[in-house]
Formats: sequence, structure tokens, C-alpha cells
Amino acid sequence: MTTQTALNSEQLAQLSIDIKKWGKELGFQHVGISSTELLNQDEAYQKWIKNNYHGDMDYMNRNIDLRLNPAQLHPNTASIISVRLDYLPENAGFSTSLNDPNKAYISRYAIGRDYHKVLRNKLKQLGQKIELETELNIGFRPFVDSAPVLERPIAEQAGLGWTGKHTLIIHKDAGSWFFLGELFINLPLVEDQPVQEECGNCVACITICPTAAIVEPYVVDARKCISYLTIELQGSIPVEYREAIGNRIYGCDDCQLVCPWNRYADLSQEKDFEQRHGLLSQDLLALWQWDEETFLTKTQGSPIRRIGYQRWLRNLAIGIGNSSFNPANIAALESKLVQADEIAAEHINWAIAQQQLKQSNENPVNKKTARLIRVIEKGLPRDA
Repeated sequence: MTTQTALNSEQLAQLSIDIKKWGKELGFQHVGISSTELLNQDEAYQKWIKNNYHGDMDYMNRNIDLRLNPAQLHPNTASIISVRLDYLPENAGFSTSLNDPNKAYISRYAIGRDYHKVLRNKLKQLGQKIELETELNIGFRPFVDSAPVLERPIAEQAGLGWTGKHTLIIHKDAGSWFFLGELFINLPLVEDQPVQEECGNCVACITICPTAAIVEPYVVDARKCISYLTIELQGSIPVEYREAIGNRIYGCDDCQLVCPWNRYADLSQEKDFEQRHGLLSQDLLALWQWDEETFLTKTQGSPIRRIGYQRWLRNLAIGIGNSSFNPANIAALESKLVQADEIAAEHINWAIAQQQLKQSNENPVNKKTARLIRVIEKGLPRDA
């Protein structure tokens, strides 16, 4: 007898309720269930790839059939359990770091422990709990950005929220400051229903994007996105985007910061997502002083480590180039030229040239960032 027929419909219905309870006991804020069939994703995804909006992320152009047919990723998958884990830290200090061009801005998802490990461990525990309670050898497999899984459409079908115009999942009671994870399981559980989209006529995220990466509602050109440019892109960051990047050295949160629904976002209860090694609102020059050994030590267990030291220098160089004029900036930049690779050195030289062009009394915060700061200071997101 297979696990799909070992439980009757009444037992499966109760199990679906219990799974949500167990998920919350493990720390997930929302647990939803969907089928393995993705609806209305093929055309939009194929068009996105055809337009080269994936940039250098060649893996997005591979295994497309698996992305569109998730049941093929794990044999006999009958349901997908989708989970939400909030990550917004207390005292996030958004306006503090964005308003001071001499400080480094790091996307708030990355200031704590690598979320991949945290989510995967919790999902594994949830699968084991299901097996323990049902006394069945149920086949399951957790996913957290670890395979060709279209997690946002899956989360949408599981009722965790709707896809916003910035392409992130939004829930009216939780905003968008959360991670997603999936547990593929060999049981036909009771499916949840999608929620209604409530972006309405709002285009705040489109308007605020520093590099105009949201080329139309629900479509992001990754090649322009600061998160892509500072994290995924391995080569040189195009000159036309460097000034707009400002002091954002790892990722960008602008589209979330301006979203009205994030006034309802709750702070994370997960200790692993609290800042580590003082990464919140550090001075750019202080981070610039790290040698490679310090970088590897300070980013141990952090998602930042994946970009490596040379891309770290590349990103910091742009931030320092955009900061207020200071002779110390030029001296610091020049000191790292010897150890920089070709790409990092090119960015350092660009930054030196930018500093030489500045006046000491200039405030390099651009108009979009200034507007964003005004939004934050009005109370968005709540309590952050």
C-alpha cells in the first residue's frame, strides 16, 4: 500500500490541519498547501527568458520543464507544502544607513545567518514530524533555492499571498519581509486557495526603483536590479547603474520599503536573523579595511560569503565612490589596488575618479533615495 492510499480522506483532511499547526510550532508564520500543477506560468516565464531578463543567471534557462512541472523534481509528489518565515529584524535602521552615504547598506535579509540552512532544517523537521505522527514512511523533500523550483507561484497557489508588481509575494497581514520554502510530499493533502491580489493602482515600487529594473508591472529585468548587480553578477557592474546603486553594497530593499502593505509587517522572532558581526549600518571605510581572512571570518554562516572577497571589494568600491568626498577615501581605495583582481581594480579606479570629482560639502544622496527616506520616516514599515 502506498502512502498516498494509506490514509483516507478524513485522515488527510485532519493531517492537513495538523501540518499547519506543527509548522507554526517550528516557527513558520504561515503554512499553505498546493497541488503540483502550476497554472499560467509557461508563457510569462518563457517570455522573460527570451527577453534575457535573467542576465547572466544561465541556470534560469536550464531545466525549464522541471520549473514548470514541479512534480518531476521528486518522485510521486502529490502535494507541496509552502511555508513563510519572517526575517525583518528589530531596529533595522533603514533611514540611518540610507540617509548617510558613508555607511554601507546591506539588504536586511542578509545581516543574519544564511536563511537557506535555517529554513531547510525546519522543513526537514516538519517532514520528520509528519512521518512520526502518521507512522508512515512518507517520501518528502525540502527545497530552499536548492533546485529549479518556482517558489513564488507555488506560494501564491498555496494562499501565502499574491505576487506584487515587484514580483515578490505580499500578504495583506504580513507585507513581504519573509522567506519562502517548500516541502514536496507524497500525500494528497487538502489544498488551500489563492488570495486576491490587492496592489490595485499602486505603482510605488516601480517608481522608486533606483535603476528602473521593474520594466512593467510584475516584470523585473534582473540586469538592472541592484540585488542582481551586487550579488548574482560576477563580472563588471555597468557604469550606467553605479551612481544609482549609492551605498547599497549587498542587495536592495527599496521596493519593499515603499510598499504600503509593509506597514503591517511583523518583526522576526527568529534569533538567527538578528544582525551578526555588526553588519547593520557599518561605515563603508570600516568594511573596506577587512582583508580576505577577516571577510571570510566575519561572513561565516552568512549569505554574503557567497560573493567572495573580490566582489565584496567591487561593491564596496562603488559605495565609497558614491560617498561624500574625503581624502581618506582615495587613500583607502588606492591601498587595495595591489590585492584587487582586474574587475575589482576597475571599480576601485572608477571610485577614485568619482571622489576626485566631488566637493567636500556635497551630499550624494540622490532624489529617489531622499524620497524613500521620507517614506520610511513616516512609519514604514511599522516598528522597524
